[in-house]
Amino acid sequence: MARSPPIVPESKRRNFVGRGTKEVVRMEKENLERVGYRLNLANKNQELKSFGRRNGKETHSGGHPDSMSRPNTTGNNSTPNHDTGLKQLKGDDLKSSFQELDVESKWMHELSRMVRREWKKSNWWERHGVDWSIIGFAICLLPAGFLCVGSHTPLLWVLGILILGLSHSVLSVKGGHMASHRALCTSPSFGRFWAIFFVEVCGSVPVTCGEESHVNLHHGHTNIIGLGDSSIWKAPMLSCGIYMFVAPLALPVLAIIVGLQSMTKMPYLRALQSLFCIFMGLFCQLQILIWYSGLDLWSALGCMYLSRTLLSIPFIHVNIFQHIGLPMFSPSQRPHRLQLMANSVLNLPRNYLLDWTFGHSIVSCHVEHHLFPNLSDHMCLKIKPIVSRFVRIHNLPYQEDTYISRLQIFLTRYKELMVLAPPIRQLVELR
Repeated sequence: MARSPPIVPESKRRNFVGRGTKEVVRMEKENLERVGYRLNLANKNQELKSFGRRNGKETHSGGHPDSMSRPNTTGNNSTPNHDTGLKQLKGDDLKSSFQELDVESKWMHELSRMVRREWKKSNWWERHGVDWSIIGFAICLLPAGFLCVGSHTPLLWVLGILILGLSHSVLSVKGGHMASHRALCTSPSFGRFWAIFFVEVCGSVPVTCGEESHVNLHHGHTNIIGLGDSSIWKAPMLSCGIYMFVAPLALPVLAIIVGLQSMTKMPYLRALQSLFCIFMGLFCQLQILIWYSGLDLWSALGCMYLSRTLLSIPFIHVNIFQHIGLPMFSPSQRPHRLQLMANSVLNLPRNYLLDWTFGHSIVSCHVEHHLFPNLSDHMCLKIKPIVSRFVRIHNLPYQEDTYISRLQIFLTRYKELMVLAPPIRQLVELR
């Protein structure tokens, strides 16, 4: 058997926006061949053979291979030859699968063309300016936050922690997420710079670790068992209450530990660069709290911890709500990209606090983000009516649910969703 080519990572596959129809179809065919999408022909052929043998025994027919119910007029009792019929059935399966593939590829190209048209109509402010203004506003609030945490007035101290916590979420989550997808600017060199700044300096996570686990695995193989099935967020040894409301408070420390562990697998110079950037981010924040806010070492460390854990609980909730509990697929039977994202990604409703701190692409426009990951948060919000209308017109699901509803589902079905292995869903079941 010929060796199949390797799966192309999501980071090396550019967006579909602006591609020609033939190129989109070709790319989709090649990618789906790599993951064995062609109806799992090995199992299909086995089923067809067993069907032919079973039908032959039941009807005792002979002669014409395409008509198993035709009576035997030759007088012999030999087993009918089903090879020709099997080949015909295999050909029909291949033809129908490629027809379906071509149709869904054209759907994806049509949607990409509509999104690209909207992109061309948008100016720089809509493409990048709105998100940069939110990031800039968060940076401008930092001096006030550092000043307030040094106050002896409890109300001002709490206000300072809130300002530092919200600003840190904007820089590390919203900024780091968009920088990982190179959605903050169109320049590759500046995109790399901002990824290092927001992900490593502000978020204390190596860029390589974030791109490998999030961009390549999560986006390239969303809800595919063993690849991008969000199992990274699961901790089966923890109870429901501990995981949902206590364990997220350890996220700042766990992020640093996971980052240091991932550095051991990186090239030496790249690991030193990531270590230096992470150390400088933590050291600078600590020194500002000591020298500008007037805190002692332990008070400064406590303020760093509190500000970084301020939104850790909703951060964990959002990440598990939008994928876990939705259909999972096997690598050999993964659906087309548009089908995959429509079935395995969920949008939460607009929430101004989470939309500003985490970004629209993480909260209320997650489906749009998975379809077009290189678009900024504001552009994902702008194309949301286009995507939702297009998906519903073509009778595909557009998953939406509220935060409270998803929280109730996870609290009542925690063992099923977060402890037991998820069931593999066949696309025919969803249809």
